[in-house]
Amino acid sequence: MYNGIGLQTPRGSATNGYVQRSKFFARRKTNTYSINGRGSAGVTRKPNKEMFEHDRKRLIQLNIFVLEEKLIDLGYSDAEIAEKLDQARKSLEAKDLQSRNLGEKLQV
Repeated sequence: MYNGIGLQTPRGSATNGYVQRSKFFARRKTNTYSINGRGSAGVTRKPNKEMFEHDRKRLIQLNIFVLEEKLIDLGYSDAEIAEKLDQARKSLEAKDLQSRNLGEKLQV
């Protein structure tokens, strides 16, 4: 017997008494750790600002693309389309900048 595991004696058991370790037994991890005294719960990460910036730019570009398709369907010339898209892009970026500034003021 080794650490309470196995037979007292291998006599009469038709074995040599060798006890193998189960390699597929998964033990529970007992070593929990604490980060800055918050306990062992998961640590929440701050959102990545670059991802938000990318999504914002992508949304503006999507709106510009939809507007471009509408203007092409309405039969505007390429010069008129370029001018209207430039105006729309500037107005969308100004709106977004204004809403972001308002959001930053609310968060502070």
